[in-house]
Amino acid sequence: MNQLNVRLAALCAMALLFGSVAHSQTPGPLSVPADSPRWALQGQAQVVDYQGRKCLMLDGGAAILNDFQMRDGVIDVDVATPASRGFFGIQFRLTSDGADAEWVYLRQHKSGLPDAMQYTPVLNTGLNWQIYNGPGFTGAVDIPKDVWFHVRLEVEGAHAKLYVKDLDKPALVMEDLKSGVQKGQVALAVLIGATYFSNFEVRITPDAAWERHQPPIPAGTLTKWSLSPSYDALERNLERPLTPSESAGIQWQDVEAEPPGFVAINRYRDSPHPKVSFANDFSKRLEPQPGMKVVYARTSIHSDRDQLKKLSIGYSDDVSVFLNGRILFRGRSAQNFRDPAFLGIVSPENDAVYLALKKGSNELMLAVSELGGGWGFICRLTDAEK
Repeated sequence: MNQLNVRLAALCAMALLFGSVAHSQTPGPLSVPADSPRWALQGQAQVVDYQGRKCLMLDGGAAILNDFQMRDGVIDVDVATPASRGFFGIQFRLTSDGADAEWVYLRQHKSGLPDAMQYTPVLNTGLNWQIYNGPGFTGAVDIPKDVWFHVRLEVEGAHAKLYVKDLDKPALVMEDLKSGVQKGQVALAVLIGATYFSNFEVRITPDAAWERHQPPIPAGTLTKWSLSPSYDALERNLERPLTPSESAGIQWQDVEAEPPGFVAINRYRDSPHPKVSFANDFSKRLEPQPGMKVVYARTSIHSDRDQLKKLSIGYSDDVSVFLNGRILFRGRSAQNFRDPAFLGIVSPENDAVYLALKKGSNELMLAVSELGGGWGFICRLTDAEK
C-alpha cells in the first residue's frame, strides 16, 4: 500500500470513528409502549384499553420513564381526556428524588382561556405557578374532549416549546426554564382528571447552548435579601416583630432576587403541602391552616434623609411587613382567599405599603408564609406621590 492509500485509509477510519461517536450522542427515537416495564407507575396509574388503543391512564398519578435521562430532546405523545376538569402534562429534567423539575401542563376546564396551559418549575417539591405567570409561562389553547390529539415538547438548552395538535406552530414558547436542572428524568403526570396517553416517543437531540432570556429588573426593585430558616407559622405571632436577640440568633442566608425581582423562597426551603380548608369552602378562609410555614426575609434600605417611600409588594401567600422593628402591614394573597376564584398570582401590584424612612440605615423585614402555588415575594420602592 503506497503512502497516499495509507492516508486515505486513516482518514476513512477517523470518519467512521467520529460518525460512530456522533451517532452514540444522538440516538434514534425511543418508542415506549404503554405496557412497557420501563414505566414506573405512581399513584392512580394503570395500563388500559381506551378508544381502541392500549394506553396509560393517569388520574392523580404519574408514569416515570426508567433508565433514561434527558437534557435536550423531543417528546411526542397522543392524549385523550374525557374529564371536564383536570391538570395533565409532561415533566422533564426531573431529579431522581423528585424534588425539582420542569413541568408543562394543560387544564381542560380552562380550554380556550389565557391560562389553558402553563409551564412551572418544580422547586423543592413546590409548584411555582403563582410566581411564574404570564408570557412564557401561560397561554390559551383549545383542548379537545374525549378524542385523541397529539402533543409535542421540544427542549433546547434553557428554552422549550410546546405544540398542541398543530405541529407547525408552538402553542407555548418557554424562553427561560427556571428550575436550574440541566438533565433529568421524563414523566407523564396528572394531578386530577382521568387522562390517557399512547404512542409515547422521545428523541435525544444535541445539546444546545444554554442562553437565558430574562426580563430586566425595574428601578427601585429590592434585590439583596437574607432569609431565615422556615418555621411553623401557627406557632409564631406573625404580627410581632423579631426582637434583636431573636434576630441575632438566626442563621441568615444571603440571597439575591432573580429578574424581574422575585425571591423564590422554594429555591432555598422545602415547600409545605398543607391541606387548605378554604380551597373548596370560602367560609373557612379565616381558619388556621395547619402545616403553613413562614420564613423571615430582611434587607437594609439606606436613605439620605427622612422621607416617605412607597413599597409595592407581591407575595405568596401571607406577609407581615416590619420597618425598624414595627409592624406596618399584614395581608393574605392566597389562592381562593380574596374571593373563590382568586388565583393569588404574585405581582408587585398586589399591595402597597408606605414606609416612613429615617435618615441612614433602615431595616425592612418580611414574614412570608406559604400554603401552596409558589413561595416567594417581590418588592419595589418608589417615591410616594405628593
